[in-house]
Amino acid sequence: MSSYENYTETSRHYDRTREPVGTEILVGCMAHAPVPLSSTTILDAGCGTGSYSRALLDYVGRIEAVDLNDGMLEVAGNKLAYARQEGRITFTASRIDELPFDDASLDGVMINQVLHHLPDDPSNGFAEHGKVFREFARVLKPGGVLTVNTCSQEQLRHGYWYYDLIPRGAQTLRERFAPITELTRLLQDSGFDYRGRFAPTDATIQGDSYFDPRGPLSREWRNGDSTWSLVPEDELQQALSRVRALDERGELEEFLARHDARRKDIGQITILFAIRQRPIR
Repeated sequence: MSSYENYTETSRHYDRTREPVGTEILVGCMAHAPVPLSSTTILDAGCGTGSYSRALLDYVGRIEAVDLNDGMLEVAGNKLAYARQEGRITFTASRIDELPFDDASLDGVMINQVLHHLPDDPSNGFAEHGKVFREFARVLKPGGVLTVNTCSQEQLRHGYWYYDLIPRGAQTLRERFAPITELTRLLQDSGFDYRGRFAPTDATIQGDSYFDPRGPLSREWRNGDSTWSLVPEDELQQALSRVRALDERGELEEFLARHDARRKDIGQITILFAIRQRPIR
């Protein structure tokens, strides 16, 4: 469950402005699991509305999808009712640091844009992240695959055009994301061999709606990025006023283009790839 976003409310509209970016990379990573890809059992940790589960179902054997938020699980369950009836996916209300699975029982784990929702403390070495990684190592078979979908600090600074409108909220968000170097250290300390990272540059998390310069004026549009939940009310009102002023001057499209320029080179997300091999320290 998110430590700052009310997903019970936002789950109802979440999929309208959210896309499962990087699924082709996830499939490629999961192909390294200890059994053939079509026979794998994959955990979707913090599955949300099930978009990533749906994207991978055509490739893997079955999926165990867990989330603590009832609203998200309800949307995911309705979306993937056909797969649940076929026995290809199971939905469970669960924490991701205390999973209801046996040791060495899964072939792969994916966690997509979830870790920054943990109630973690950077000054404590992101201890909650480490706890989650050790739990993933416990449930994975030797040779099992872990993919971590996150954002680099560079992407958080230059990959989202509207973050310039909400500097305080964006800074609060950046502090919740463990730097890539910290994540790789935590993975290695938790019994994983870190194999590399990938940053797709040809897609945006919000899909086509990302390019709507008037999007921030819509609450439904803002629900596509939990960063807005970290924005103080006074900053939100200033941001909305700024969008309206830019629009009135005919400068809004240019503002988007200028602040979106770097994204085309760095992307919006980074996917880390690791293999469960070494004993947990």
